[in-house]
Order: sequence, then structure tokens, then C-alpha cells
Amino acid sequence: MGSRVELFERIRRDHDRVGLSIRALARRHGVHRRTVRQALESAIPPERKCPEGRPAPALGPYYELIDSWLIADLQAPPKQRHTAKRIHQRLVEEHGAEVAETTVRDHVRRRRRELGLTAQAYCPQVHDPGVSAEVDWGEAKVIIAGVLMTVGLFVMRSCFSGACFVMAFETQSQQAFFEGHVAAFEFFSGVFGTLRYDNLKAAAK
Repeated sequence: MGSRVELFERIRRDHDRVGLSIRALARRHGVHRRTVRQALESAIPPERKCPEGRPAPALGPYYELIDSWLIADLQAPPKQRHTAKRIHQRLVEEHGAEVAETTVRDHVRRRRRELGLTAQAYCPQVHDPGVSAEVDWGEAKVIIAGVLMTVGLFVMRSCFSGACFVMAFETQSQQAFFEGHVAAFEFFSGVFGTLRYDNLKAAAK
């Protein structure tokens, strides 16, 4: 109840101070326009009704459409895949759906698990001294003698201490890549048992 009271207060404040429309308020706060109207009518939210046996009637007609988007995302580049927010925007803008963003977000999260689309990864967050380090090999823009240049940047960071070694090269050659390792091992006074590469594609190329 407290969270809905705070939500109603934010809606009323945005309406009074910023003068946003009901549609704009609904989009900003990720709620149905009906909720916005309730907030503008009263600062106290009405009691929730919990109907039984009615599975998300507002979102129900779009279940298959959402599934098709999620499945198609498997063939799309990672940066072009749908977020829950983007799915909500498309439902509203392209199909005229009247459904809260939170409802879409909950449904998308559940369907990703049910369809086996949720990636599961594990990365240890506790590290022993001298055991592992992370390496990044990329480009950086620097100004040398007043001239903007692109240099190869080698970075090695200890997972235990967070200590970082950085070395710049004129090019991203293989020789520079190896030289960066040698210099970093000298800096750390030893060799790590495990190295994790953030940008191995550039190194392999």
C-alpha cells in the first residue's frame, strides 16, 4: 500500500508541477492511464480487487505475439534484441494495447525462463591473491603533442587487489600484445594462473 501511495504522490506531483498529460504520465511511470486518473482523483489508492481465474485479460491477446518476438531475438544481434520496455512500447504504439509496463515486464521475465531463453552464467566474485587477472586489449583516443591519435591500449587488472597495469602502443600488433603481457607480469612480480580476456577477438585478429 505504501508503494502505491508514493506512486500516486509522484504522479500528482508531475501533473501539478510539470503539467504532463494523462498519457505522458502513464508512460513516464509505466502504469495504465486508469491508474493515472485514480491518482489525480485521490491521493489514496483504491483497494485492490483480486479476481480469481482471470489471467491478465489486458495482456492475454498478445501472448503469442510476445513469444514470437522473444524467439526471433535468438537470431538477432544482442544489442538489437527486445527488452521488456521495448516490448511494452511496441504493444502500445503498434497494437494499441492498454497494459502497464510492469505487467509486461513480469510476463516477459517469466516467459524467458519458461522458453529457456534466459542465459545463465556464473562468475566467481571471491578471488585469491595472485590467482587470476582480467586483460583488455583495445583502442583509445589520446592527445600527444597536441595531436589526437588512436593507440592500442593493453590493460591487465588483478581480480584480487584491483591493481591495474596500463600500457599504450602505437599499433595493436601481436608483438605489442605479447610485450604488454611481459611488462604486466614484471609489474605484478609474477604470472597469474588464469587470465580472462575481455576483448580476445581483437587480440586473435
